[in-house]
Amino acid sequence: MKNIGNRVTRRGFMRGVASAAAFTIVPRFVLGGEEHISPSEKLNIACIGVGDQGMRVMAEYLKMPEVQIVAVCDVNKSGSDYPKNETNGREPAKEKVEQYYAEQSPSGGYKGCAAYNDYRELLAKEKGVDGVLVATPDHSHAIIALAAMKAGKHVHCQKPMTHSIYEARRLAEAAKEYKVATQVFTGNQASEATRLLCEWIWAGAIGAVREVHNWSNRPIWPQGIERPAETPPVPAGFDWDLWIGPAPYRPYNPAYHPFNWRGWCDFGTGALGDMGCYSFDTIFRVLKLKSPRTVQASSTKINDETYPQASIITYEFAARDEMPAVTLTWYDGGLRPPRPAELEPGRDMGDWSGGLLFVGDSGKILCNFTGASPAIIPESKMQVFKKPAATLPRSIGHDKEWFRACRGGEPAGANFQTAGPITEAILLGNAALRFKEPLKWDSDSLKVVNIPEANRYINPDYRQGWTL
Repeated sequence: MKNIGNRVTRRGFMRGVASAAAFTIVPRFVLGGEEHISPSEKLNIACIGVGDQGMRVMAEYLKMPEVQIVAVCDVNKSGSDYPKNETNGREPAKEKVEQYYAEQSPSGGYKGCAAYNDYRELLAKEKGVDGVLVATPDHSHAIIALAAMKAGKHVHCQKPMTHSIYEARRLAEAAKEYKVATQVFTGNQASEATRLLCEWIWAGAIGAVREVHNWSNRPIWPQGIERPAETPPVPAGFDWDLWIGPAPYRPYNPAYHPFNWRGWCDFGTGALGDMGCYSFDTIFRVLKLKSPRTVQASSTKINDETYPQASIITYEFAARDEMPAVTLTWYDGGLRPPRPAELEPGRDMGDWSGGLLFVGDSGKILCNFTGASPAIIPESKMQVFKKPAATLPRSIGHDKEWFRACRGGEPAGANFQTAGPITEAILLGNAALRFKEPLKWDSDSLKVVNIPEANRYINPDYRQGWTL
């Protein structure tokens, strides 16, 4: 499918379709039908990173009639040491794709999926690819996503969008520069709950919101540990040097791959980077947040290798339009805010993954971690609450938003321009873990203005041979 450079609004796009319909045959996907999509109407997708998370996403995309997976890429040929002892990697992924499409084929056979070790080779050879799914570890998101955008490919990237603050700013700029459709895997942005929270709080359901508390059950991987001394051999079929990519080189150890890399500073972004992408997306939309003025953190013991076992990170945001200044506090590692006095005995705070509490001048709203199941507390207040009318447009679905954007429709809700500032704020919290004083942040210059040494965490150096 040809890349459409000029962005149009959904209304304008549909108006143009209606005008043209009398004179031409319009593709079925434009008119909304998806039951029988012809091969020429499908988006050709390549999956880069088909380990644990990438394989799950790929399996879901296989079921979607709007797309055709034509290539997979992973530095691991095949491995069975993933969570739940699953066998993942490029060869199992290729086999799964071809088996699925063979079952859908009248002939019962299919051999149309290419497999690559290096994303650069994939982008150079697969000229017919319309878009890519990036599901590699955090430290290589930006390198791969930018290379794909330069090649004219649309990008759907796993969260967090990037590993560093500078990368987030660069990718947001690049998406606009190369006129491609982008999306970050924060599916709750498309949810009904996020829209309800916006409508309730904007209508004054709990008065002006001045505090938000957000807590997570992460990390569920090791943190607060030192680098292992052992240097076992690299497993057969695993390109360790390419997996390291732009990060500083270190010998292979199973402590890093395939799952626990999230806790290592060179590769992951810790509990906040892993899970805050979801909840902060909701909070930023509901409270119309921009960049924080200051960020301060406290934590258990921290070292240069891994994030701490538990932390509390506090953000201060300035007043916005009709909304007052607000304090947002993040808790992880089993920490959480005091239980609200309004919450009835025996009632849970959030869900298994954590919770989210909005504190207003005249009430409180308690939700699950990403904003699901919002409710004014106590229940007696919720019972008499008159819900405002729905005023925001509802989403067609997180993935479908990206498909529509790839075809020239309106931008997806978690596009890089929208997700970029949220990513910057999250990663600034990780930088604050290193310092005792609050970081004063200047978003325009992309600098911490009061502690110069903190700026080395804004745009870390890449390993020699790698550039963004």
